[in-house]
Amino acid sequence: MHRSALSVATSGAFFLALALSACGQATPGPGSTSSPTASSATTATPTATMSPSASATGTSASTSASWSKFTTKDGKLSFDYPSTWTIKDPAGTAPEGGSFVTVSTDKGKQVATLRTNVVTGSECTKKHPYSVLDTQPLPALAQAGATPRFTFESRMDSSAKDPAKMNVLAYGITSAPEPAGPDACPIFHFFTWPPSGAMFGGAYNPMDTTGGGMPGVDTPEAYMQTQEYKDIKRMITSLKPAS
Repeated sequence: MHRSALSVATSGAFFLALALSACGQATPGPGSTSSPTASSATTATPTATMSPSASATGTSASTSASWSKFTTKDGKLSFDYPSTWTIKDPAGTAPEGGSFVTVSTDKGKQVATLRTNVVTGSECTKKHPYSVLDTQPLPALAQAGATPRFTFESRMDSSAKDPAKMNVLAYGITSAPEPAGPDACPIFHFFTWPPSGAMFGGAYNPMDTTGGGMPGVDTPEAYMQTQEYKDIKRMITSLKPAS
């Protein structure tokens, strides 16, 4: 595991914007616009289901006790999440035939976004020092012999004028090649999923005071030991085909 500079993140919207601006715009899926964060209206689909999970992925004493299962409206993907957390579906205008879902903690902090039917393409125009703090392969999501992975990683851009943009740290599922050497392309948390691509992830911002949290108390390593991070990782790594 390569480690360089420690990093922090801004909002999930920022880490996506950084990835798209530095790696090239994501190619829109059918009915979507040029960015995966702004898409056309969804088509009519069955109601999403949220029910108690009989055997939540990775159950252990280190995660929240009560978990439920969420299934996307098209019935193609599902994941487990703490029962006290809130899922917003739809969270906005989704690509035609796709999903746009956000997950927030019981304190109202948004911690993850799931989007499907997003076609992605990237061009790495600039590399930055990076850290990979956590990674896990996700064989349940493998496509054409390629296995995506969950990763918690950072990028440092010392040339950024905004201090909040100098250090970015995010977690999510990616099909991008693992970084190697001292520098890496910007964070690009999208993974291959029929008919095009998808994303499920979020960003870490130690200055986020949502729900009365204290700002700036956690390093990324310390955050990984918190209940919140353990639950986020368990939730994201539980994503799998619903069928």
